[in-house]
Amino acid sequence: MFDIALSSLAAQLIRDLQSPDTIWQALIMLVILGVAMLAERGVRDKDKLMENRGRAARIGHGGVKRLVFPLVAALLTAIAREGLRGVMHVNLFALAVPLLLSLACIRFVFFVLRVTFLQSQWLRNFELIFSTIVWCVVALHITGLLEPVIGLLEAVSFSAGKQKLNLWIILQGVLVVAGAMLLSLWLGSLIDNRLSHASGLDNNLQVAFSRLAKAILILLAIMIALPAVGIDLTALSVFGGAVGVGLGFGLQKIASNYVSGFIILLERSIRIGNVIAVGNDKGKVAKITTRYTVLRAGNGVESLIPNEALVGSVVQNETYSDSSVRHLLAVQVSYQDNPAQVIELLERLAKAQPEIASSPEPKAFFMAFADSGINFELLYWLDSQEINGQQVRSSLNQAIWQAFAEAGISFPYPQREVRLLSADEYDKSPSKSLSEKD
Repeated sequence: MFDIALSSLAAQLIRDLQSPDTIWQALIMLVILGVAMLAERGVRDKDKLMENRGRAARIGHGGVKRLVFPLVAALLTAIAREGLRGVMHVNLFALAVPLLLSLACIRFVFFVLRVTFLQSQWLRNFELIFSTIVWCVVALHITGLLEPVIGLLEAVSFSAGKQKLNLWIILQGVLVVAGAMLLSLWLGSLIDNRLSHASGLDNNLQVAFSRLAKAILILLAIMIALPAVGIDLTALSVFGGAVGVGLGFGLQKIASNYVSGFIILLERSIRIGNVIAVGNDKGKVAKITTRYTVLRAGNGVESLIPNEALVGSVVQNETYSDSSVRHLLAVQVSYQDNPAQVIELLERLAKAQPEIASSPEPKAFFMAFADSGINFELLYWLDSQEINGQQVRSSLNQAIWQAFAEAGISFPYPQREVRLLSADEYDKSPSKSLSEKD
C-alpha cells in the first residue's frame, strides 16, 4: 500500500508539470531551501566558539550542524504543504518532505559512523559519495522508480564460469560488502581501543595485533557478504587464481615489505623512538607501518625505509637495549697547568649538569701531549635521545670556560718556534746543503 501511494504521488507530480502550480511550488521550495541554508550557516559560524569546549559539546554541535538544513527545510515544507493544500497542488511539497527527512537520517547515520571511526581517513574522504548513493536509492524508492531501475540492472547479465551474474547482483554485493566492512571496521576499532588500554602490552604488539585483527575481520566480511547475495566464491576461484598469480609476480616486493613489517612489529627489534642507521640513512623512528618505516633525521628530513631493507640488511640501533647515549668533549689546556686539577674540575662540572646521567659517572682522561698543549677528553652519558645534546654541550662549555678562568687555567693558542740564523749558522745548516745539491 505504501509503495502504491508513493507511485501515485510521483505520477501526480509528473501530471502537475503541465500546471502553473508547479512553478509556484518550485519557487516556494527555493525560498525554503535558502532559509534552511541560512540557518545552517548560522550554526556553522559558531564553530570557533566550540573549539575550547569539551568533546561531548563538539560532537553535539557537529550533529546539529549536519541536521539543521534538512530538518528546517522539511519543517518549512510541511508547513507550506498544509497551508497551501486548498489553494494549489502540493504534490511537490508532499514528495520533498520524505526526501528531506531521509536526508536527515542519512546524515545522522554517517555522522555516527564518523564519530565511531574517528581515525578513519577513508570515511571522511568518501562520506559524500556514500551518502549521495544511499540518498539516491532512497529517493528512487520514494518516487516509485526503484523497481524499474532494478529491472534495467537485472537485464544486463553475464556469466562467470557457472555463475550467472547481473548488474543488480553485483550492486547488491557491493552494498552488502560495504556494510559488512563497516561492521568489521567498527569491531576492529573496539579491539584497537581495548589493546591501547592494555598496560602490559608493548606498543609494537598493540599495532601488530590491531592491524592483524582488522585484516582478518575485513576478509571474513567479504567471505560472508558475497555468498549472502548469491555470489558463489568458487565460481570466481579460477579467475581469482589467474589474477593472483599475475599480481603475485608484480606485487612481490610489496608483499615482502608487508611481511617484513609484521616481523618488525612482532619481534620488537625496532621501536618507535629508537635511533637507527640503515646504510646512509640515520634518524629516529617516527612511525612504523606494515609497508615502510619513517626515519626522522636531526635536520628534520624524513626518510621512508621499506621494511624489507630493515629485515634483510644490517641495522645499527643505538637505543636497542639501552636508551642512554655517550658523548665526548675535547678540551686542551696549556703545559703550565696542573693535569690533576683539570681532571677534577671537568668531572665536577659535568656532575653539576642536571641533564647528564649520574650513572655511569662522568670521567675525564689525559689523552695526549699535543703541539700547543695537553689534550683531555670528558666522557659523559645522557639518559635519553630526547635530551638535546647540543644544548647540554653548550651549557657545559660555558661552565668550563668560567671555572677555568676562575682557577687560572688557560686555553693555549697555536704555538710555533721561529729561529733567526746568522750567516755562519745558515751556511752550516742542513737546508743550505740540500739547496746547493739541488
